[in-house]
Amino acid sequence: MENLLKVIGLNKSYGKNQVVKNLSFEVKKGEILGFLGPNGAGKSTTISMISTLVDMDEGKVLFNDKDISNNEGEFKKSLGLVPQDIAVFSDLSAYNNVKFFCSLYGIKGQKLRDKSKQALEAVGLWERKNDYPDSFSGGMKRRLNIACSIVHSPKLLIMDEPTVGIDPQSRNNILEVIKNLQKQGTTIIYTSHYMEEVDAICSRIIILDKGEIIEQGNKDAIKEKYRAKGLNSLQEIFLNITGKELRD
Repeated sequence: MENLLKVIGLNKSYGKNQVVKNLSFEVKKGEILGFLGPNGAGKSTTISMISTLVDMDEGKVLFNDKDISNNEGEFKKSLGLVPQDIAVFSDLSAYNNVKFFCSLYGIKGQKLRDKSKQALEAVGLWERKNDYPDSFSGGMKRRLNIACSIVHSPKLLIMDEPTVGIDPQSRNNILEVIKNLQKQGTTIIYTSHYMEEVDAICSRIIILDKGEIIEQGNKDAIKEKYRAKGLNSLQEIFLNITGKELRD
């Protein structure tokens, strides 16, 4: 499978604390890659560097074989980011929230209205388009967060714990949205503290600890590798190789 993103030798330190250490990995077109690690593993810093929100100390990131540092504007048009913290405007309706984010990509007129409708339909909120986020449940707010991030049809979508703090039904709704996005050709980097989500939607996984990759590969192959050691779930495997619970 062809690579969409290639991370090469990424390093980042804050003072004397090196939080990302010579990190290299690939993201294949059309896959959902589970990006996992305990708190402090370097996940958020890595995502921030890939998203150009934080400068890297060393290394480079290639998108479609082009260095994003030389093509930052083009890359940002192809990138969607679903942050862990909900980032919508409480004084705008759901529809106007999505239209606002769509407009940031230079999309205007009827195309803007059409794409905003499509994004709200994709997350099941079109019938609530005129309602304000303060009237939404936690799960609905998170779906609106996703709509704002996919309205410009990104080729790469980074989702940072998009289901944290919501009920099981809302979580299942969001997982179905993610599966549909993949069917439409979106490549997804997915972080979560819920290993059952990773097992349900991800084809490959990367596990970080202390800024370094300690395991990566096809999810089923990794499960088979550790089954011989008596470990029968991703949660058990994670605990075995990191010594930490994923929810720590």
